[in-house]
Amino acid sequence: MKAILQRVASASVTVDKQLISSIDRGILVFAAVAPDDTRREVEAMAAKVLKLKMWPDESGSTVRSLINYIRSNLNSSIQWKQSVLDIKGEVLCVSQFTLLASTKKGSKPDFHGAAGGEQAKELYDYFFAKVQDLYETEKVKNGVFQAMMEVGLVNDGPVGVDYHSEDGAVTLEIQTNPPKHQGKAAGKSMDTGDSDNAFVLPASLLE
Repeated sequence: MKAILQRVASASVTVDKQLISSIDRGILVFAAVAPDDTRREVEAMAAKVLKLKMWPDESGSTVRSLINYIRSNLNSSIQWKQSVLDIKGEVLCVSQFTLLASTKKGSKPDFHGAAGGEQAKELYDYFFAKVQDLYETEKVKNGVFQAMMEVGLVNDGPVGVDYHSEDGAVTLEIQTNPPKHQGKAAGKSMDTGDSDNAFVLPASLLE
């Protein structure tokens, strides 16, 4: 299973010009189910989505402090301090099978890496229900499965996270603008444009 998380100030889903769901401060989750996924991967993903620390504490809440922090590589625990649970934010889940597209060959995306039909719907619905079950039902909203949706968002940061669950494990890559990154043993590192000041993703975020 794969999910893209966007830290947002607000987000919404519209279908056929009708507003389906909307949230204020929180997380917009685009989720895709792979053919080999089971409820085990779905449960791991739902828990990680809610526990990931994507917000700073009160002493580092501004965009300017975030940028300065990344460039100077200061105390990592300050900026990645709170999860959506901690801030009592909202969650908007949107099914998006195209996340699992392959573009290695040719000029057209290949979607064989995404589950289809009843399997995808069953596991996506289970994912949404699991997020609701682990949080507060009224704070978790949904899009419309397999519908042509217009998704609007105001990205907060911007901060985005890419989750990929595989064999029960979840790896993540966190990216801010610009989204350039390098891997290191203690976590993921992010190139901020200054080769001497690479931001290293704290290992605590993987716990």
